[in-house]
Amino acid sequence: MMSIPYDQAQLLTIQQVAEATGLSVHTLRYYERIGLIHPIHRAQNTHRRYSNDDVGWIDFLNKLRATGMSIQQMQRYAELQRQGDETLPERVEMLRVLQQEAEQRICALQEHLSLIRYKIAIYSDKR
Repeated sequence: MMSIPYDQAQLLTIQQVAEATGLSVHTLRYYERIGLIHPIHRAQNTHRRYSNDDVGWIDFLNKLRATGMSIQQMQRYAELQRQGDETLPERVEMLRVLQQEAEQRICALQEHLSLIRYKIAIYSDKR
């Protein structure tokens, strides 16, 4: 993924945003269609033009998804975010639940990794 410098005046094409976020052009359009991303500004030629704030939001969505949040939960979060600060308590609670679930998965993965390390040590000694 490429890094986009923070310059609010810079508008990016969908291809640039796809490269910057690791999402496909199709996924970006899908995210906009289902309301994860607000309707993106369009240039006179009707091509989408993304701001750095848009890229930041998409990056946040990627992190939510990578930590296990479902698309439906992400849609709810995006809806709450658009409603403003009065929804902060519900958003914080959603993030706390996600944090707990991610920590549980990390713990389970650490246990699995310990077993793998143990097996590698056993097998290495038998050679």
